[in-house]
Amino acid sequence: MRRLLVTLLLCLTVGAGATPLPATGTVEVLFTPWDDAEGAIVRALGEAKQSIHVQAYLLTSRPIAKALQDAHARGVAVEVLADREMVNKGGNSLIPKLVAEGIPVWLETRYAAAHNKVLLIDALTAHAFVITGSYNFTWSAQARNAENLLILRDNPALVRRYLDNWRRHRGEAEKMSGTN
Repeated sequence: MRRLLVTLLLCLTVGAGATPLPATGTVEVLFTPWDDAEGAIVRALGEAKQSIHVQAYLLTSRPIAKALQDAHARGVAVEVLADREMVNKGGNSLIPKLVAEGIPVWLETRYAAAHNKVLLIDALTAHAFVITGSYNFTWSAQARNAENLLILRDNPALVRRYLDNWRRHRGEAEKMSGTN
């Protein structure tokens, strides 16, 4: 597997007029279909000790869904935000299965597409990290599409910014029940 680990050298600017974030930590860069992005995500979910926050446009990958279920079973707090239309449209969505396993899910309804693809691992700890990129949590993203994935480690300010955004989205979303 081709993996490129790069130390961040530049400040990241978030949002119009936002204060630049400090450049700390490392970046792991993966490109599908050549790199095993799905495997990297599953391994990262296996590292979670306290929490996993998910923003998913689409979730049909069985290995990723199983890794979320396994984390939940070992006591990790797993919370999911998902695009309502993709959950309702797709017979292949694994979001209802996560709800059935007791994982709390909120459905985003405000936007034409809640197109975020974000995983926050142990967001409130010193070694929190962000996984993001164009990569949907699907088989096609790994096997058929040209996608990118970044794993951004050891940048607490960046993780806080993503967590604040996750919480803002959850505040606008509707809790999914087992009967949706």
